[in-house]
Amino acid sequence: GLDRPFLIRFTEWLWNVLRGDLGVSIFTNLPVTRMIGQRLEPTISLMLLTLILSISIAVPMGVLAAWNHGTWIDRLIMVFAVFGFSVPVFVVGYVLAYVFALELDWFPVQGYTPIARGFGPWLNNLVLPAAALGGVYIALIARITRATMLEVLSQDYIRTAKAKGLGSRTTLFLHALKNAAVPIVTVIGIGVALLIGGAVVTESVFAIPGLGRLVVDAILRRDYPVIQGVVLLFSFTYVLVNLGVDLLYTVFDPRIRY
Repeated sequence: GLDRPFLIRFTEWLWNVLRGDLGVSIFTNLPVTRMIGQRLEPTISLMLLTLILSISIAVPMGVLAAWNHGTWIDRLIMVFAVFGFSVPVFVVGYVLAYVFALELDWFPVQGYTPIARGFGPWLNNLVLPAAALGGVYIALIARITRATMLEVLSQDYIRTAKAKGLGSRTTLFLHALKNAAVPIVTVIGIGVALLIGGAVVTESVFAIPGLGRLVVDAILRRDYPVIQGVVLLFSFTYVLVNLGVDLLYTVFDPRIRY
């Protein structure tokens, strides 16, 4: 009970966590692990789709801005990056829902369709949430990619590659981007925290029954075991992703060895 000393309660909770027992929900009286398992697929789907779309869009944008440094293309991309980094996720979500769901009727307003029911309906439900959630992430990656590429493109070996007659694509992607990869991969890993935090808001806006919506409901109900379980899972995910990023350093920079 809550009347016992905090240290004893914390020790028992930690021991139960190590055994895979996250407790029982105060509101539903169901195991927290079962509740998390039921809500896991929508959140994983949203975050993976957002991650793929963001990297696919942001890295080429940053490279293009650096390659055309000082031109209208560079300025246009940087304006988008500043705008994307400044506007809150929920504002972008409501605007996208109003324009593309209510006015144009291209996508559903809310809800989630499991991928088991078909890839098309699954993707259709996640396009708007992923776009809303990915705005800040795209802006962050694009700005770091541009800054890193500008530094690499000014190096002597890049000028030597151009002097040897190598094509622009070869110079840009084989030599410049490869050597700029470590900072980009680092910010991708750090940016996972943005995805986790943004997923809570995005799932609430688009009524996606994922972990973000679960933790919001748990906070409103003061369902502390559920809050602890979801926060613990998010923290573990963030640590695991950044560990994977550290291990990827050896792929992009052979000089780094563990």
